[in-house]
Amino acid sequence: MNNHTLQATTEDYRLYAKKRLPRFLFDYIDGGANTEITLNENLTEFNRYHLKQQVLRDVSQIDTRTELSGRAVSMPIALAPVGMAGLMARRGEVQAACAAETADIPFTLSTVGVCSAEEIQAATSNSFWFQLYMLRDRHAVESILERAQAAGCNTLVFTVDLPVAGMRHRDRRNGMASNGLLESLTLASQLVKRPRWLFDVGLKGRPHSIGNLNNLVHAGSSLNDFKNFIDAQFDATVSWTDIAWLRKLWPGKLIIKGIMETDDAQRSVDVGADALIVSNHGGRQLDSVSSSLSKLPAIADAIGNQLEVYMDGGIRNGIDVVKAVALGAKGVFIGRPWIWAVAGRGEAGLTDLLNTFQQEMSVAMALMGVTSIEQLHRSLIEPSNQ
Repeated sequence: MNNHTLQATTEDYRLYAKKRLPRFLFDYIDGGANTEITLNENLTEFNRYHLKQQVLRDVSQIDTRTELSGRAVSMPIALAPVGMAGLMARRGEVQAACAAETADIPFTLSTVGVCSAEEIQAATSNSFWFQLYMLRDRHAVESILERAQAAGCNTLVFTVDLPVAGMRHRDRRNGMASNGLLESLTLASQLVKRPRWLFDVGLKGRPHSIGNLNNLVHAGSSLNDFKNFIDAQFDATVSWTDIAWLRKLWPGKLIIKGIMETDDAQRSVDVGADALIVSNHGGRQLDSVSSSLSKLPAIADAIGNQLEVYMDGGIRNGIDVVKAVALGAKGVFIGRPWIWAVAGRGEAGLTDLLNTFQQEMSVAMALMGVTSIEQLHRSLIEPSNQ
């Protein structure tokens, strides 16, 4: 793909990002756990549903607007947290937050983002959402949340499906999962093949740190120092008791991310969550677990009248969004699509892709004979009999 090729779809931006990023960074985003069965299932599950086409309705006015966690949005989409996005593009989290503001949808900052909460606040007018991993050091958790709240964050997305990291073999092959000499040489050989990235992100995109942890790791630390800190802080003992503690600590909206079973969905209700995300971490944690979309209807039926149900995993276009909403999602989170767009063409690329998502939704709704998000329901979707 040359620089004059126009990007229209998520796949266009994926290919563009592949040409611009060092291989280890592209595979970090593109890959999944083990043999990537669940990663692929997340995508193919959408093909198992067909939309119903209804004709001769007045569809002259299509409205994709809705509300997510008390916030009015232009469409039922939020940008999911993506770790180290600032390595995929120069100050990548800031570019994404600005594009989300233009599109009037929420941006979620990862705990392990390169840019800090304060940097996002300085670049945008809207409040952002913040994603948290539970750390062994609970005082560190309190410190992180205080920073997020002080920076204007009013919605916390707490990830619960990472007591240990999944087996991501692409990272091991590319030298990203180790700090040895051979791995370092492998990474260096990939970097020299991407001189544009080296200049634009590697040099001009500094500082390269984990912004929200820079007061917890000693000054002048490298990314490896932050990685070692994070690895040591993952807490495999986290339970629902800790979520109850977090609920008391956090005064804003609380969204639980990583729910795949109805009993866990009910526990989310019991601890006072305001919403949950049906999610298998984009196929990056437990391989061979079901696709997120296949789990969505049962969870929405079980607790959808008690809190808002979102989903992520496999969303690649506006029609996928329509299917997810029709199956019970109040909204969806997109991760890989936005990072590919930002990696490929920065803020402008993501603004363009989000506009395409909204146009795809509007056209699909018109051809289905509905004019608002509230009219999307399960009677408008059917199995494809594949």
